[in-house]
Amino acid sequence: MGDAPAGPGPSDRVFAPEALAAGDAAMPLYRRLNAHLADAIDRGRLKPAQALPGERDIARDMAVSRVTVRKALSGLVEAGLLEQRQGSGTYVARRPPRVEQALSRLTSFTDDMRSRGLSTTSRWLLRELSPPTAREALHLALSPTDRVCHLRRLRVADGTPMAVEHAAVPHAILADPAAVEGSLYAVLEGLGLKPVRALQRLAAANLGDEVAGLLGVAAGSAALSIERVAYAANGRAVEFTHSFFRGDTYDFVAELTLG
Repeated sequence: MGDAPAGPGPSDRVFAPEALAAGDAAMPLYRRLNAHLADAIDRGRLKPAQALPGERDIARDMAVSRVTVRKALSGLVEAGLLEQRQGSGTYVARRPPRVEQALSRLTSFTDDMRSRGLSTTSRWLLRELSPPTAREALHLALSPTDRVCHLRRLRVADGTPMAVEHAAVPHAILADPAAVEGSLYAVLEGLGLKPVRALQRLAAANLGDEVAGLLGVAAGSAALSIERVAYAANGRAVEFTHSFFRGDTYDFVAELTLG
């Protein structure tokens, strides 16, 4: 591990010897140091991409052994909070934006991210007219001989891949898949078929190689698999979408009442 110097600023007192005094005395020292640094990262006292002092310097400043420092840092690397660069040092990991989304509101990805001040882009993976899958035909009340617009894209917020989204819209509603450049819901609203309600099913999933690669995470990473059927005001099913959301970027929240 390199001895990269820490930059000036709020991290200066992170490595003070008294920083560990508030921890649980029964807890091993390396775990107290691990928890202390994790809290400093969470509170922004250590910034993304900031270099940490070297092991020797942390050990000296906090009056602990280098073995204690090494074990604490190793745990933070495994947790994804720190990253180690060969020959360079240890740095606070760049963390993807964390999004909290209410399950009670029907919004498009574009509108949802923009409402949080995040810039959005999309990378098209597929735009074509083709027969519906069995599930698409079922949810959209189509026959196997009908056609649907298949719209598959990688959704990105502030430069971070967030979701892979595959939408199917009946050809009778959307004649040309190329008509969708940004928000699908905006296009449907322009056609007089704005989605006003939806049924959504969430399930835990582990990502396969292809989707994991698109989202920039390891194969097998945890994700949320979400299927949604959206309906216009006249009750017509206008969209069936199956998406995979990165498990480390999304919290879905529902408000519950008793009775």
